[in-house]
Amino acid sequence: MGTEILLTVVLGVVIVFIGLICIVLLSKIMSAICNVGKSATESKITPAAPVAVQAAQPIENREEIIAAVSAAIAEDMGTDISAIRILSFKKI
Repeated sequence: MGTEILLTVVLGVVIVFIGLICIVLLSKIMSAICNVGKSATESKITPAAPVAVQAAQPIENREEIIAAVSAAIAEDMGTDISAIRILSFKKI
């Protein structure tokens, strides 16, 4: 009786791993099929010039931006705007 349980467990584990291997292989095949047409178009695209990083400038209308961000966060969280507290706000 103990060997039947062990055989069932081993067969279950083997079948699961075979299924996972099949899923990985199918996803690689589909990825290769989908990327066949993209290789020709990607060679035509030229990368954009990198944007120079500017020195830190003060944020214009800082209070209005903070109010808008606070309202959006409060709306997303489903709370009142007075229930949230912004500790820092900086331009990225």
